[in-house]
Amino acid sequence: MPFAPPPEDPKEEELRILEAWDREDLMGRIRSRERKYVFLEGPPSANGPPHMGHARTRIVKDSVLRYWIMRGYAIFPWIGGWDCHGLPIEVEVERELGVRNKREVLERFGIEEFNRRSREAVFRYKRLWEEFTRRIGFWLDLDNAYITMENYYIESVWWALKEIWKKGLLEKHYKVVPYCPRCGTPLSSHEVAQGYEEVEDPSLVIRLRELGSENHFLVWTTTPWTLPSNVLLAVHPDLDYLLVEKDGFRYYIAEARAGEVLGGEFRVLKRLKGRDLVGKKYEPPFPYLRPRKGHYVVAADFVSSEEGTGIVHIAPAFGEDDFELGKREGVDFFKPVDEEGRFTDEVPPVAGMFFKDADRVLIEILEEEGKIYSLGTYRHNYPFCWRCGTPLMYYAIDTWYIRTSKLRDLFMELNSRVNWVPGHVREGRFGSFLRELKDWALSRNRFWGTPLPVWVCEEGHVHVVGSVEELRSMALDPVPEDLDLHRPWVDRIRLRCPVCGKPMVREPYTIDVWFDSGAATFAQFHYPFENEEEFREAYPVDFISEGIDQTRGWFYSLLAVNGMLFEREPYRNVLVIGLVLDEKGEKMSKSKGNVVDPVPLLEEVGADPLRLYMLSTPAWRDLRFSTRGIEELRRRVLDTLWNVYKFFSNNANLDGFKPDGGEPGENPLDRWILSRLSWLASEFNRGFESLSIHRGPAALPQFVDDLSNWYLRLSRRRFWREGMDEDKLSAYRTLYRVLVHLARLLAPVTPFTAEMLHRRLTGESVFLSEYPQPGPRDEELESQFAEMKAIVEAGRRARQRAGIKARIPLLEAIVVGARLPEELAELARMELNVKELRFGGEGPRVRRVRLNLPRAAPRLRERTPEAARLVEELGEKALAMAERGELEVGGVSLGPEDLLVVEEVDPEYVREEAEGVEVYLRRTLTRELRLEGLARDIVRRIQVMRKELDLEYDRRIRTWVLGDEEVSEALRVHGDYIAGETLSVELSEAPGRGYHRVWEVDGKRVEIWIEPT
Repeated sequence: MPFAPPPEDPKEEELRILEAWDREDLMGRIRSRERKYVFLEGPPSANGPPHMGHARTRIVKDSVLRYWIMRGYAIFPWIGGWDCHGLPIEVEVERELGVRNKREVLERFGIEEFNRRSREAVFRYKRLWEEFTRRIGFWLDLDNAYITMENYYIESVWWALKEIWKKGLLEKHYKVVPYCPRCGTPLSSHEVAQGYEEVEDPSLVIRLRELGSENHFLVWTTTPWTLPSNVLLAVHPDLDYLLVEKDGFRYYIAEARAGEVLGGEFRVLKRLKGRDLVGKKYEPPFPYLRPRKGHYVVAADFVSSEEGTGIVHIAPAFGEDDFELGKREGVDFFKPVDEEGRFTDEVPPVAGMFFKDADRVLIEILEEEGKIYSLGTYRHNYPFCWRCGTPLMYYAIDTWYIRTSKLRDLFMELNSRVNWVPGHVREGRFGSFLRELKDWALSRNRFWGTPLPVWVCEEGHVHVVGSVEELRSMALDPVPEDLDLHRPWVDRIRLRCPVCGKPMVREPYTIDVWFDSGAATFAQFHYPFENEEEFREAYPVDFISEGIDQTRGWFYSLLAVNGMLFEREPYRNVLVIGLVLDEKGEKMSKSKGNVVDPVPLLEEVGADPLRLYMLSTPAWRDLRFSTRGIEELRRRVLDTLWNVYKFFSNNANLDGFKPDGGEPGENPLDRWILSRLSWLASEFNRGFESLSIHRGPAALPQFVDDLSNWYLRLSRRRFWREGMDEDKLSAYRTLYRVLVHLARLLAPVTPFTAEMLHRRLTGESVFLSEYPQPGPRDEELESQFAEMKAIVEAGRRARQRAGIKARIPLLEAIVVGARLPEELAELARMELNVKELRFGGEGPRVRRVRLNLPRAAPRLRERTPEAARLVEELGEKALAMAERGELEVGGVSLGPEDLLVVEEVDPEYVREEAEGVEVYLRRTLTRELRLEGLARDIVRRIQVMRKELDLEYDRRIRTWVLGDEEVSEALRVHGDYIAGETLSVELSEAPGRGYHRVWEVDGKRVEIWIEPT
């Protein structure tokens, strides 16, 4: 069978490749292999369209998996996953229903209807996600994907929570937690870490009068909205404080902060320690809330003198340190802000206002009462809800916690066993998070999520349910067979308390959605209820990969959930992926209008150009996305590769070449390109093995250039010879081997191009072949070729500088700094288009004598230009005359020290350098050289005309050429050359027939006719 032509439209053929993979059930054939490479898909949420970050993540993951497929492994379990719970879905449903908060949901719809709609919204974009995943080439079984909202998955999560409870790690506490008033639920510390933004908040220093005194405490805050809830002031017992007088007021302030806060001059009245202030009472900032105990100064070690005033305002309901301090002191605490983040009637001036909006009103009241010492702004990082973007507040509520802080050392030990790429993440971003690990705020005051499986009786006994069977066995009433393990159905189930026998009701919470995804290692198998062997085989996971934002998200939840259950790391290798930014380096967002939708882009350019572009830079670096960059790589690499294949297939079909498994010969061109192929294989393999997968794609443009612009161009005449001698056969065998191996090397990166190419060359899918391993390299030969390329590149630049076209032959080139073996020297000579190529020596140089201006000019003065011209004209004679004392200008005698001898490039040559190699090109043009160059120009025009007629490579033509006398002479002298190069059976100097064009060749009018025979 002849080799099929290249695809007319590669992106259209990508669709046919997808159909072929399905039709031939390649995934099924690969799945049957015994060796397994374990991969866990980080479950995306299908309630929104995929963006360019998803494209990058899926491309990276797929490339790694395809590599291990070609290393003889089956991917296990090789399924997708869907993250189905959580706030994004609830927020979207609330928007559709026209409700603003949980209260309106309950009043207008109820949990059952709301969750029914949430279930419908989960897979609103599922088909788009599946088609996007398929179209981008991410080989994944989506028909059997794990789904976090299904009963089997929830049951495994319940089992995990019961195991954690049995270990004494699941507890309920009244604590201050990061809380989103829009979503009406607390957030865990790893969720909070994902939502920080730099903002400007009010920065004010207020003065609070000491009771029974004219002294005032200077107190700094950036949260004016918490001041109505103030109960205490805190100072550090060991810090130095001052009582100062300024502008008629007396102030307490930390000594270290006095200069910066007070500014200007002030008088120190007294020095004292923080402990001396403890117990002093003060007037509160606002009169609305009056505690039975409070409004006095306490000691606290967390107070710092690095910012503020060294005196800290304490509102126990709105800060972790504040809460613990309030508990220690046994004071009342006030929470005049409701769960929607709005002030209650307890603070009348701001009742009903959102807590952040209340700042302005409260500041105005303080100003009117003369309680503000200074007012400004403070730029800092503030936490926002990572889901809805609402400012968080630290808020005291009842919350179920997992005591992860007790497991800090275990988690750090597990993390130390993981191979992170890039490596600094392990001890840096991820490690620092583990070192400061907080307890996991698990419960959520929401509707759509995995219900917390905790039941409590009126006596306070707690029981955690670990399975549906356990639920049925403890239920006071019959449990439906088709029970949905979501709210409100599980809320209706009462259990018999195993301690006192009284009814137990479920705690009305769902759990943090990150626990769902962290349970994927075992819950995808419904472990421990079934598939135990499969779970054991798939744990720990060989490879996971997600974006950098998952460092404190999925990467952490996997480590935490599995670490608590199994005390073993859940994954061996993690590849962290950077963000996709716009061309300016800014984050893509709809509001900025700089979002690039990957779905239409795939239709426009196809999958492989996008894949190659995204895989050519380190995965962990942020990527500045550019469609121009995609087009450039497509043109430089993929289009060039198809041009090479087209050359091969056209000539191989003409010559009847059939792959015979024979070895290439000893032609240095063949040995060189095969050595370069081994280098490329090394780059690809090392890259995939180390998860630095950009190494191969980054090296690819250089290899394709070597293949197309050097190997193929220098080998053309070998392919165009008549007959099939050993050297021509060696060229075919070499090019065939290179193309086959290149298809296999490219398969993980550009699977569609690789499949098209491999099937055309072998008739088989590339993914049933072995991944090429590096063969032997001839590094000496590669070094010699590198020198040859440097010689040619320097010679080309020399021609450009001399203004001599490449097709005009020159007499000579001299190379300094390199020496080539005979065969390569001949190739270099042909590339330089010179009659002779010489090596060695110092290059053609001439000695010049010049006036030593710094020494002679002060004595010559106005005669300096005249002397300089004279010395240049005399040359070597001037030096001899100076030595004899005979060189004189205007009465000034010039000696040898007034002259300089310099060496310059012979003006008959032009010099250029590349990679430390000098090339001297003789620029002299004879009439014979110009005629030969003219003949080459005529050949090029005829070749263009052949291409315009779309003639086959071996099609013979008749040719007629008309021009001036020099054209005629070129035809007479070089007619055989022109006819041979253009396959002209007849070459005449006369008007002709057939296809006709008028050309301008070197300023000459040349008419050419060609007619196929």
